[in-house]
Amino acid sequence: MELPWLGQHCSERTCKQLDFLPLKCNACGEVFCKDHIRYDDHKCTSAYKKNVQVPVCPLCNTPIPVQKGEIPDIVVGAHIDKDCKYNPAQQRQKIFTNKCLRPGCKRKEMMKVVCEQCGGSFCIKHRHPLDHDCKGSSQPISKA
Repeated sequence: MELPWLGQHCSERTCKQLDFLPLKCNACGEVFCKDHIRYDDHKCTSAYKKNVQVPVCPLCNTPIPVQKGEIPDIVVGAHIDKDCKYNPAQQRQKIFTNKCLRPGCKRKEMMKVVCEQCGGSFCIKHRHPLDHDCKGSSQPISKA
């Protein structure tokens, strides 16, 4: 061993590997190799300080704050029962809302298809000026 002072040994008692690029745990402050740096890998007793996860309501996608010692499932369940702003009617909003303005046509489109000459909203079938008897511009319209 040419440079015995270089690197540090893994703090995991079953490993003690000499690591030349040791990693320091941000929760407990001990040094670990790449195999034991995760909180679960070295059974970190201080993981609760840094490993904080905020549950999200599955209905309204709102983060639910959980106090230390509370069970997240119970807190989320209480939120769903009391404070949840989930609106099932909002999920069933109509997608095809843009009605064709051509007389007699009842088709609706998802996106607005606006005629450049008259500015009206039409379906795909009647989008061209010749197809909806456009009266918007005095410029001649070709059949091409």
